[in-house]
Amino acid sequence: MNDSVADGDSQRDFKSKKLDLKIKLAYGAGDLGPAITASISLFHLLIFFTNVAGIPAGLAGSILMIGKIWDGVNDPLVGFLSDKTKSRRWGRRLPWMFYGAIPFGIFFFLQWIVPRFSANQSDNIWPLFWYYVVIGVLSQSFYTVVNLPYTAMTPELTQDYDERTSLNSYRFTFSIGGSILSLILGLIILSKIANIQQAYLVLAAVCTVISILGLYWCVFGVRDRILAFESKRIQTEEPASLSFFEQLKIVFSNRPFLFVVGIYLFSWLGVQITASIIPYFVVYCMGLKFESDGQIMLITVQATALLMLFVWEALSKKIGKKVVYFLGMSLWIIAVAGLFFLQPGQIVLMYVMAVMAGIGVSTAYLIPWSMIPDVIELDELQTGQRREGIFYGFMVLLQKFGLAFGLFLVGNALQVAGFKASVAGSPPPIQPESALFAIRIAVGPLPIICLLCGLVLTYFYPITREMHAEIMLKLKERQEKKGS
Repeated sequence: MNDSVADGDSQRDFKSKKLDLKIKLAYGAGDLGPAITASISLFHLLIFFTNVAGIPAGLAGSILMIGKIWDGVNDPLVGFLSDKTKSRRWGRRLPWMFYGAIPFGIFFFLQWIVPRFSANQSDNIWPLFWYYVVIGVLSQSFYTVVNLPYTAMTPELTQDYDERTSLNSYRFTFSIGGSILSLILGLIILSKIANIQQAYLVLAAVCTVISILGLYWCVFGVRDRILAFESKRIQTEEPASLSFFEQLKIVFSNRPFLFVVGIYLFSWLGVQITASIIPYFVVYCMGLKFESDGQIMLITVQATALLMLFVWEALSKKIGKKVVYFLGMSLWIIAVAGLFFLQPGQIVLMYVMAVMAGIGVSTAYLIPWSMIPDVIELDELQTGQRREGIFYGFMVLLQKFGLAFGLFLVGNALQVAGFKASVAGSPPPIQPESALFAIRIAVGPLPIICLLCGLVLTYFYPITREMHAEIMLKLKERQEKKGS
């Protein structure tokens, strides 16, 4: 009798539009770990490979590409399996996060070790190359295990159009906050520990502990709300009779989904290319130290993005998601165009562009992720089933294939342009003009092309607030018919 009373209370709580602050905070904390580890990897891993481990830029880019491609391949599989997971105690998504959190932290940490396979590693770089490939694949696998089920929980926590934007604002507050925290930790640790290799190990260890704790906060904080949704879903969902590949066919026949995938792909391709090349731009084009000036610049971008999240959230309720995205991307395009022409000594102007870029980056965080739940409900209306895992899985799959190509392109473009790698303990080498020009192309024109493509797709994205309200009304009518 107690269980039935609890189930009834949970379902009544789930039907309320507003989420408790503690649920929003717990949900946001789930992105803290993935954000910290992704930020450290994004801003430091390529330059760690070339300037600490001594791996040529082309091979370093290939390591990152292989990891990202595998990360993309396992996304739809984990999404499909999490859709099928059955746990009375934890629901569909939370078991993946609970059991995957510690391995996720361990393999992230192992990426920052430089094992010695010979007395003179520069003579035979291949054992080191394959070490980072294997560890990178394992690290990306467990990243997917914890992160994809987490992202798929958004539409399970609330079905309200504006409340989802609010929920994502909390998520990305922790996400961007985690990125800022990682940059601050990097600024402190890299400046205090003279041995750069040891400094990266300490930084990785601290970030690993914070990441694991954030994931467990999320698991225990949202559990009751998720179980309430699971109870409601089991009562109303039609039995699944389609195979994995038949579901894929339906997913890719969902036209709004393809638009969201494209918007997210081009937005984050712009982010990834810019972020991976910024350390090189700061050091070799601006003549500054990445351990200090570069970290402050990146903190400026992320702090601005964090402050703007709630501004964009409020504006999206008044002027819509599309307009917000257009405003943010326009400022971002102006900023990266300015970086292309920036010269050494123009430090104030560099920070002005960092602020403008941060304003745009916040919309890349917020808008695509607030669109995808709307697409899932359209699919539910059309098929009678909820497949958050497979939708999120293939969204991330296509995004990561694009990012893998972007990282591969940047690394190999630097190598073709004559970029000179260095090793730990050595000062940065003087780069040829061809390498400097390649860095400027990667920091300006390449992201601009990506962002313009995202703007075109956003313009044609079909789901408006009115269309979503109609979808939810029809879903409600269907549920009432089943209940009667």
